[in-house]
Amino acid sequence: MIWMGAKTALLAFVDGDLRPVLRGVGRSDPAEVIDLVRGLHPNSAVTAIGDGSLGGDCYPPDDTSYATVVAGAELFCDRRLICDPPSQLPERLLEIGAGRRIIMHGMHSVSDWLCFAVWDDGNLVRSLSVSPDRGVGENIGEPYEFERPYWEGERPVTAAFPGDGPYPLPFHPLELGQDALRGLFGFILEGRRDPHDIDPFDVHLHGFRVADPTGREAAEREARMRAILQRMKPPRRYTLTPDGEWRESSGPSIGSHDRPAPTADEPDSSQR
Repeated sequence: MIWMGAKTALLAFVDGDLRPVLRGVGRSDPAEVIDLVRGLHPNSAVTAIGDGSLGGDCYPPDDTSYATVVAGAELFCDRRLICDPPSQLPERLLEIGAGRRIIMHGMHSVSDWLCFAVWDDGNLVRSLSVSPDRGVGENIGEPYEFERPYWEGERPVTAAFPGDGPYPLPFHPLELGQDALRGLFGFILEGRRDPHDIDPFDVHLHGFRVADPTGREAAEREARMRAILQRMKPPRRYTLTPDGEWRESSGPSIGSHDRPAPTADEPDSSQR
């Protein structure tokens, strides 16, 4: 399977298992949510921008945060709250989650990058960061049961395009990422839904503009993007042949049946 567009930036503080908490939740108090978002970003200007859902807003744009507060849990969709390696989660976030379970999940379909981590009462229980460019960047703690088929070679990757060669990992990070979403949060974004899965579009979120008034963050993002563009290789183009196979094309333009191969440049870890 080719994983097309799965991206996440999730951080949760929860009293125990998050999955049953998210099932059938209602709307949270917007005043309570905005106070929590301001607590996570004390030096930013936070203003409400409207509502969203976990399914549609689990990877918000820059300077945007979506969140909800339910009985026993707070859930945030915010790229600035995800770090790589996950074990380097800022101390202030660990303090906010003191005495509770903290769950992080970050995933980006452009670079096939995945990270997730779990802390219980401040102790790091599991942390994984993996991408085809960097390999296994961090692997701390005992793998969860949903990980075992991947590490035991039961989920190999077949080449999406001819000439790609063997995939540099024994499994696809985005495929594991979906199972990690299901195992830790109770839902998936792509793939076949299980009858017990939560529908993430049923989980209501409040949205906020979270802006750095100094402009420093925007300037740093622009500088990082320029650096990434300078490192990027020329795009590879493929044409879908009548027999249903992708063949690399050397044509100057992309036609209706052509597509560029995904780039392998990994987005900056602090801005996923």
